[in-house]
Amino acid sequence: MPKRLDKALAQAVPEGVALSRARLQALIVAGQVSCEGEVVRDIKARPEVGQVWHVVLPIPEALEAQPEDIAIEVVFEDAHLIVVNKPAGMVVHPAPGSETGTLVNALLHHCGDSLSGIGGKKRPGIVHRIDKDTSGLLVVAKSDAAHQGLAAQFADHSMEREYQALCWGQPSAVDPRLKGINGVRFEPGNVVRISGNIARHRFDRKRMCVVRDMGKHAITRLKVEAGFGPVEKPVVSLLRCWLETGRTHQIRAHMSYIGHALVGDQTYGGKRAVPKGALSEAALSAVRGFPRQALHAATLGFKHPVSAEILRFEAPLPEDLATLVETMRRGQDAE
Repeated sequence: MPKRLDKALAQAVPEGVALSRARLQALIVAGQVSCEGEVVRDIKARPEVGQVWHVVLPIPEALEAQPEDIAIEVVFEDAHLIVVNKPAGMVVHPAPGSETGTLVNALLHHCGDSLSGIGGKKRPGIVHRIDKDTSGLLVVAKSDAAHQGLAAQFADHSMEREYQALCWGQPSAVDPRLKGINGVRFEPGNVVRISGNIARHRFDRKRMCVVRDMGKHAITRLKVEAGFGPVEKPVVSLLRCWLETGRTHQIRAHMSYIGHALVGDQTYGGKRAVPKGALSEAALSAVRGFPRQALHAATLGFKHPVSAEILRFEAPLPEDLATLVETMRRGQDAE
């Protein structure tokens, strides 16, 4: 167990509870943390094994989501759950600064009263999220039984979640640099396994980063499907990524950690030098100008929480990503 109280509490936060270390520090100082009935305000206090600590969270200001007539792509729906293909640019649930136009607003209109009371006022029916600028599949609960059953599957990591992505460069088992990165190993079938705890960045609270001594355990697997550019050193690669765990920004943070950030990722990416002639002008312009992280939740599989039926859904690349991939294919042989 870490020696400092704030680090110990951050490590013990249950999965799915949004409590950063900075937030815990503020709660400690505010007198919201106690041990055996005694309030502790020192973030550097040293907890002992076997102690029971209590963290009191202030009641959040209610965000009353309202139904909005927003078109959504429904992939599957029954009395207990609904699977949707979320477009890039749509926030999943209301939050300060994004109170309207969210997937929750659209679902409240589509589902009517069936979402009422499921998962709370802020996030009715929501059991997992994908980032605003990531497209793809989500499952939303419409009944308490479904909500509890789906949440349990996410907690025990039994959900099948597969993403497609475009990254800079190409992760390769023959790359000595990649072999030397802590937490990276190679599995049969040219699969790259990345194991690295993820925590919120110390100085940029909008970013996550890979850490050793705290954070939450995270494992991502990936396989290269295609490379674009010179065969000996591709400029961009199309990937399949599998999540063993589901942490905030997991794929984006892990790919940045190994030096192969996602195309278009303004938070984790940055500008990349491209050798002259490695791509056609059209391909180079398209990849440099792609306006969002090139990430798509392509496959979602789980056991129906009520019927126990095994369900599996796939969503093809959205138009913007499909166009980018096609442009890269046409431009990879440029001289």
